[in-house]
Amino acid sequence: MKTLGEIAQLLQGELKGPPEFNVSGIQALTAAGPDEISFAVGSRYGEEVEKSMAGALILPKDWPYLLDRPSILVKDPYLAYALIASAFLDKPFSALGVSPKAHLGSNCEIDRNVSIYPGVFIGDRARIGPYVTFHPGVYVGNDVCIEDETTLYPNVVVYEGCRLGKRVAVHAGTVIGSDGFGYVRRGESHVKIPQIGIVVIEDDVEIGANVTIDRAALGETRIGRGTKIDNLVQVGHNVSIGADSLLVAFVGIAGSTRIGKGVVLGGQVGVGGHIELGDRVMVGAQSGVTKSLAAGEVVTGSPAMPHKLFLRVGSALKRLPEVVKQVRDLKGRIDRLEDKLLGEGNGKDA
Repeated sequence: MKTLGEIAQLLQGELKGPPEFNVSGIQALTAAGPDEISFAVGSRYGEEVEKSMAGALILPKDWPYLLDRPSILVKDPYLAYALIASAFLDKPFSALGVSPKAHLGSNCEIDRNVSIYPGVFIGDRARIGPYVTFHPGVYVGNDVCIEDETTLYPNVVVYEGCRLGKRVAVHAGTVIGSDGFGYVRRGESHVKIPQIGIVVIEDDVEIGANVTIDRAALGETRIGRGTKIDNLVQVGHNVSIGADSLLVAFVGIAGSTRIGKGVVLGGQVGVGGHIELGDRVMVGAQSGVTKSLAAGEVVTGSPAMPHKLFLRVGSALKRLPEVVKQVRDLKGRIDRLEDKLLGEGNGKDA
């Protein structure tokens, strides 16, 4: 339970109503009850707001309608929603300790304030910080280091030697540190290149379900601080991703690519190997990036091109059948004109 005054202070918003009003949680406009708060991102939701049973509202500063219940006016309602939802979900860490049904290797350093569930396997010489949670089925290899407040959800695999920072969340089925895809031809066969590097995940990274992040051939594959990775993403060996980047589902990044800070890769983007994407690059969904991009570029398409050019190309493609018909008509007219001119020429010769 939180008061409206506490919520307004958290959001740094303008309170319109009694600060002592108690709020039990946050819900959608259609589901919220009299003791809950909800939000609207713009005036187009005016009718839904009017019908909502929510006891309090978060609204944009320029809300044009009459306020008929306690409200908090904010600059960014989406951000406000995220902050409030996190505040209501936030619960003190409860250390369950290490389950006797978990396997612990030799010479491990594990803080006493952890929750390690049954079915977890931890290899030799692992170092586990405080307030860490490992759910059932987690595998942590030899010499892995995992820092404070990190959570590994069921069936996450962290191969030997990899390092995870503070407040990292790794969702179910993700594999960190599997071998990079490296082979060299010998005649008609393929010889594996040993992958002896590691993966480093910096602080405040969140990794979705069923992601694979390959270990480096030499050195490290690195995911920068605050980066968020969606489900079903593939990161190749020796890739480096800068801080606060976003990778949406089905992104694939080939080996030894360098990605800057604040980069956004839309769903199903493919990025070729051994190239560089500068800071704040944005790549539209289903694009294929085959060459390096300068900082701030916005590209779409396969092969990727400047987004404005892509829109022009798309517009032209829609008119392509009509253009083809026009060209055929013009060709027919030209052919008939040539036949006529040739006929007149032959007549004069006669």
